[in-house]
Amino acid sequence: MNPALRRFRVGTSGFSFDDWSGRAYPPGLAKAKTLEYYERVLGFDTVELNFTYYAMPTPRTLASMVSRTSPDFCFVVRSHKDMTHDIWQDEDRRLLKDTSDSFKAFRDGITPLVDAGRLGCVLVQFPVFFYPVPQNFEYLRKIPALMPGVPVVVEFRNRAWLRPDSYRLLEESGMGYCVVDEPKLPRLVPFEPRRTSGIGYFRFHGRNQNWFNASREERYNYLYSADELNQFLPPLRSVSAGATTTYTFFNNCHAGAAARNALMMKTMLGLIEALSPEQTRVVEGEPAT
Repeated sequence: MNPALRRFRVGTSGFSFDDWSGRAYPPGLAKAKTLEYYERVLGFDTVELNFTYYAMPTPRTLASMVSRTSPDFCFVVRSHKDMTHDIWQDEDRRLLKDTSDSFKAFRDGITPLVDAGRLGCVLVQFPVFFYPVPQNFEYLRKIPALMPGVPVVVEFRNRAWLRPDSYRLLEESGMGYCVVDEPKLPRLVPFEPRRTSGIGYFRFHGRNQNWFNASREERYNYLYSADELNQFLPPLRSVSAGATTTYTFFNNCHAGAAARNALMMKTMLGLIEALSPEQTRVVEGEPAT
């Protein structure tokens, strides 16, 4: 592989889903073996862990993941909800809690990844009701000090944050900006390719137009076409210029679409010279036997 391409890492948002059986994974594959299959057979060198939004990471769990993957495999970990969503003292969301204990517990939990040099960054994703008001700017500004030695990328779900002073805060604080692609609906964040730190970061949520009425699982029921993915190549290359690493994760995980699109993107970027038979099967959407 061209050494210049090593700055790209492409994977999926999560790797263990029941509806991937018979699609991305062969039927009957034990859940304990899915991470190894994800890396060694499907050929991914990174994954975004999202279960840590619901449960604090523990050293034991992440040390196990380190032991089951190769030294080149890289993890990105999504922040816990107590760091981003449950941070207010009142229903009006005017008074912020002291969340330093939550940040410390999270930082302690990911220690095996940090110590092994296997942590890409932490994705701190805020909800749509996190508005660009002074107290929230200050909350953002404090994050790097709460997780020392940990690269941070911020994902906004409220489009009001897409403004110069937000990008300037991220740059001054050394935090990355998460570029998202999601349905082009008025209340959602538009695709805004840019980089505010040494890390480039793209997150593809799909374009399901029934976003606001669908269940959480159905919301991400979308498969990008090859033509749609091709349109992302110029911004991906532009954002990656000068970056140490650019992460690209597909969060359209319904029925294995994320794995299929991620392999397509890896091929388009030149990260895969020739698809293996199993990779070809996934890309073509054929069932596993």
